[in-house]
Amino acid sequence: MSKNKKKTIQAKLLAKSQNIFRCPLCSNPMKVAYLSSLICSKNHCFDLSKRGYVNFLSNSIQTRYGKTLFESRKIVWNSGLFERLSENISTKIFNEFKPKSKQITLLDAGCGEGTPLYSIRKRIIQNTSNDFLGVGIDISKEAIDIASKDYSNVIWCVSDLANSPFEKKQFNFILNILSPSNYAEFRRILDDDGILIKVIPERDYLLELRNSFFEPTKKSYSNEKTLARFQHHFKILTADRLRYHFSLDGTLMDHLIQMTPLSWGISDERLLPFSTMNTKKITVDLTILSGKPR
Repeated sequence: MSKNKKKTIQAKLLAKSQNIFRCPLCSNPMKVAYLSSLICSKNHCFDLSKRGYVNFLSNSIQTRYGKTLFESRKIVWNSGLFERLSENISTKIFNEFKPKSKQITLLDAGCGEGTPLYSIRKRIIQNTSNDFLGVGIDISKEAIDIASKDYSNVIWCVSDLANSPFEKKQFNFILNILSPSNYAEFRRILDDDGILIKVIPERDYLLELRNSFFEPTKKSYSNEKTLARFQHHFKILTADRLRYHFSLDGTLMDHLIQMTPLSWGISDERLLPFSTMNTKKITVDLTILSGKPR
């Protein structure tokens, strides 16, 4: 598909859903103009890129999450390592959706290169007659560029979660997978019956990497503070723990190492044994929380 055709498809999706947006500079409503820009009543303008995403940041922000990390993350997600996680989240959305309208609206806050959201979207539209609007935001322009290149029919935005470009009460669900949260913003943009789904690591998540990379004092992990912060802002409805092993070959292991911050600062000598092994079992240990604002 050409870039122009993709941009037109994305622009039409934006125009159809333009009422969800507000200007991140002045908080006024925004409209799509000429299938090329989002403009507010004070004429603040945000253009669609050639791939059809919108960059709402006034200044670029440098992070350690670069193009290589997100490309590896896409490969690892598509390998099936997190298939059970996608299944769990999709089922949760089916079970919890209590429609006031026929459309399911889902925001992935910290969507990265978009693979998790697109995987969940695919499951949902295959198993429901409801319309589905998926929106992914990330502070990394490189991540959103990959997402918009590979996945159409989702609204992709470069945005700071602390100042998201959305009107209040726009989403049935907010998804937050292994990434930072802004609970005040989540409360603002969830609708009255909206649900936050947050995925947090448990103590054995990627245990094999942790045991190899870290000194004994750093091998253990606790999510108690993350869980307590969630509970302070949201009442827990469900807490599902997923723990299983998955076999990765040497190539996939290399991509796993590339995508995880656990490898940051680790010498090549300590990384080499993992990347050269033919097959390695990796532990996935996650908790999927769902909750409503207190």
